[in-house]
Amino acid sequence: MTHRTPKAPASGAPPRPGLLRRLAGHRLLWPALVLIALLLGNLAFTSDFLSIRLQDGHLYGSLIDILQFGAPLTLVALGMTMVIATRGIDLSVGSTVAIAGALACEHIATSDDPTGAGTALTAVAVALAVAVALGLCNGLLVARLGVQPIVATLILMVAGRGVAQLITDGQIITVSNDAYHLIGGGYWLTLPFAVLLAAAVVALTAVVTRRSALGLLIESVGGNPAAGRLVGIRAAGLLTLVYVFSALCAAVAGLMISSNVNAADGNNAGLWIELDAILAVVIGGTALTGGRFSLGGTVLGALIIQTLSTTVYTLGVPPETTLVFKAFVVIAVCLVQSPVFRAKVSRGHKAPSPRTDTTAAPAGEHQEARA
Repeated sequence: MTHRTPKAPASGAPPRPGLLRRLAGHRLLWPALVLIALLLGNLAFTSDFLSIRLQDGHLYGSLIDILQFGAPLTLVALGMTMVIATRGIDLSVGSTVAIAGALACEHIATSDDPTGAGTALTAVAVALAVAVALGLCNGLLVARLGVQPIVATLILMVAGRGVAQLITDGQIITVSNDAYHLIGGGYWLTLPFAVLLAAAVVALTAVVTRRSALGLLIESVGGNPAAGRLVGIRAAGLLTLVYVFSALCAAVAGLMISSNVNAADGNNAGLWIELDAILAVVIGGTALTGGRFSLGGTVLGALIIQTLSTTVYTLGVPPETTLVFKAFVVIAVCLVQSPVFRAKVSRGHKAPSPRTDTTAAPAGEHQEARA
């Protein structure tokens, strides 16, 4: 009976890294650890923070609230990820959120059947159609006319908020439609419908971008536009597509926000959500310089931002200092993720290496070394 000895690895071949080392180098590690730390930290102030209960066929709890209220931000950040991957930016998503909610609620309030399901479907269709038009405007300005993305979307950011207030006449429009309320405030299969809708959009986006060449083309446009042109990639069409997608995601988020409260506020709906979306994308590991993007990281980033907001309310932080508190936490998260910062910190904690003897060796030793 012969025994086979295991084959030794080929000389010169680098050893495969272990599981722990691969996990330590994963781009989602630090966002996941920060999210877990925030969730566990709330236990010090609310003992039942992580508890989930089933009541009347619906799941309730702080974790469910984070998922539900974080769904609009997740969608906006998802669209922002595609735009940033092309080396762009979309500052108009907050205005698109307000316009979509204002259009939907205005249509429902002025219709002959304000409580009907058909009215709600028509209102959703109108809001999404207008969002496509707004995204086309941004995309054409950037892709066809060569306007800088921050300038092109800043135009709609300023004007769009005024358009939303014109639609509502500066008032808060309230509606009462069960079908419309389902989008942001209803439940389905024991979970908030907004959570299921956001998860479906994220999953569909992941399948389309990672199971086809679309994601690689988007990364090519943002990572190396010159090389993309040389291989025949039509960057203009891709740029227009990502801005349309960003506007659609923002419109769905606007429908969630307005349907959750059964009202449309053209002045405050989606206010500064574009900044939270950019922070979520950056926390998730997508670089603002374009190229590779991480959908999973964006989702974690959005959940971190929403968990921060929930933590602020739990701690009873005064409203006037909420933004300052969030800013400090976000800065800390970004520093923890930075490889350069971690390298400097670890280098500073290392003990100084012993000085080597630099005295000249005898001539004979030098000659022996040369031999």
